[in-house]
Order: sequence, then structure tokens, then C-alpha cells
Amino acid sequence: MADGLNFSRRLRRTPYTDRAEAAGVRGFSVVNHMLLPKAYAGSVEEDYWHLRDHVQIWDVACQRQVEIAGPDAARLVQWMTPRDISHARVGDCLYVPVTDERAGMINDPVLLKLAEDRFWLSIADSDLLLYAKGLALGARLAVEVSEPDVSPLAVQGPKAEALLAGLFGDHVRGIGFFKFGWIDFDGTRQLIARSGYSRQGGFEIYLQGGHLGGALWDAVWEAGQAHDIAPGCPNLIERIEGGLLSYGNEMTRETTPLELGLGRFCLPGAADYLGRAALDRIAAEGVAREIRGVLFDGGPCPACAAPWPVRVGDRQVGQVTSAAWSPRLKRNVGLSLIDRGFWEAGQLVSVHSVDGLTRGGEVSALPFA
Repeated sequence: MADGLNFSRRLRRTPYTDRAEAAGVRGFSVVNHMLLPKAYAGSVEEDYWHLRDHVQIWDVACQRQVEIAGPDAARLVQWMTPRDISHARVGDCLYVPVTDERAGMINDPVLLKLAEDRFWLSIADSDLLLYAKGLALGARLAVEVSEPDVSPLAVQGPKAEALLAGLFGDHVRGIGFFKFGWIDFDGTRQLIARSGYSRQGGFEIYLQGGHLGGALWDAVWEAGQAHDIAPGCPNLIERIEGGLLSYGNEMTRETTPLELGLGRFCLPGAADYLGRAALDRIAAEGVAREIRGVLFDGGPCPACAAPWPVRVGDRQVGQVTSAAWSPRLKRNVGLSLIDRGFWEAGQLVSVHSVDGLTRGGEVSALPFA
């Protein structure tokens, strides 16, 4: 499959890529140097409605794990994030902003606490493995930092629980939101978390052992036939409507957790961490911009491959970094960092899209109603 990508060993296939191709994948993106399916047979809009009503199987093995293990594991993890992890228990999943010395976002992984001295960071699209290794080596910490053979498979949508309970047992229903438990599969013990990159509910199976990938996909697919399962991938419309941010789009090293509405994950009392002095200063001064939604008109917008200016009169007050037509709201939805003084819901703006149109709209709270 061409899709503009020149395939080679440098772009890593996943344990599920063969199954995705057999299911009719129409293209890939690249995350963490690994293939991520981005579209199947239907349109993004058809996929959106199916995700809201039924259940989908997603190859998200590109969501690599950075394992931090050893006597200083908790110390290193805490040094990387402004979120206080001291109260985390084994079995917890925590969303943890990772910052640099200027409080810029390095990554926004989900932390899984496997033991008091062993953690996985389930990462977004940046090389957190190398960052963690550098910090550990520089500080001479007693830890081992590695990328284990773990390949997440997501099962998302309102029917996900029924599907997985039928396949692996009713104990799956008792796994709390952002908690994980264990399932037996093909003679192995596998981690399953109630989490995922959608607002429709679901689970992620953190498969240990890539050689089992095809068998796991097939087992979920067969069990899903009674629930109208379809192959899928993170859906752009659903992501934007739900206010789910994307590293490399809404967040980069030039943005801070406070600008991104992540202040609740930067709680006072956390142990010392990289960027604390910078983040404390920003908190005291107040942010100059903050993430918001933008609702705008002009008919279905094109793909937002580069930022679009958001203006009030002649003044640029932000830029749309992700956008899509919402078939539910019958308007375009976008995400943008908006300047202070212009970020209140209802503020009238104009969006200047790549097709040359000036589209009227207004600022919205997140998630979109």
C-alpha cells in the first residue's frame, strides 16, 4: 500500500498490521516510528457513528511502553511529571504530563503502576524512551529503562464491555475507569485496562508477546461478530468533539500543562520535578493563552494539515490545530489555543482555513456539548 509512505524496516509494522491490511485498511500514519492505521473502508463520518453505537477493534501498538524498573523507579517517574504519583496504587492508570526544565510538554503518557518499583509509561508520539534514559544516566539512578515487547490493542465503543466480558469473563466488568486487571489468553496472563483514546468507553489490552498478536485480534474479532464489530482507529471527529488533545498538534515543547487545561494534574505538594520553578512562575503570573474549542461555519472544512489563523477583527488570537466537520453538531469543530481576553465561550471569531474561506464561528468550552 503506497499512501505516500515508502515502507521499510525503519517504519515498524505491528503484531496486528497483517490483520489490519486484511480488514481493508486504506492508509497509515506513523507514530513512534510505527504504523498506525488511519482509515478503513468507510468514511470518517461513518466510522464516527459506528464508534458511538457499537464496538471497534483498533491497532494502537504504536502506543509504545517505556518501562522504568528498579529501586529508583518511582523517583525517576516523579522527576519527569508535575503530577503527584505518591498516592498511586498498583493497578492504577494515571494520565501524567511530562515536562522539561521550562515546563514545556515532552509527552503526555498514561502511567501504569505494575509494582512499587516498576512502571509503564504508555506514550504519545515523542521519544520518551531516550529522554528517560538520559535523565536516569545523568542522575545515576538505580533503574532500568527499556521498551518491552508490549503491543496495545484497543476495543472501543459502548459494546466493548459486553464483548470482552463474554470473551474473557465477567471480572472484566469490575475493572474501574483508568484501572487495570488481568485476563488469561492462550495460556498467558495479559494486562487489560479500562482506558482508550475515545470518549465512548472501552478497554486496551496490553499484549505481552508480539507473536500472539494475530491470535488476539482473531479472538476479539470473532467474539465481536455478535456486537457488530468493525475495524477502526482513533476518530478525528470524535477526538475533537471530546476535547482529546494530540501531541504534535495541540501540544508540543512550546506549550505548558497549564495552557492545555491540565492544571488538575499539576497539584501542589508533588515532589520536586523538572520544570517546577518554571511552572510555579507561570501559575503565579497566569497563562497568556489556553486551549478552547472553536465552532465554525462555511460547510465541511478541508483537512487541517497546517494551523489556520483564528481572528477577532484584524487581530489573530489563536490558530486551529485540529479540525473536522461534526455530523452531530452540523458545524465544524476545531481545537485552538486562544489568547487571554478572547477565550470566553461565545466569543465571536473568524477562522481562515486553507481553502481560502473566512468562516464565522465562536469559541466553545471543551468537550463540545
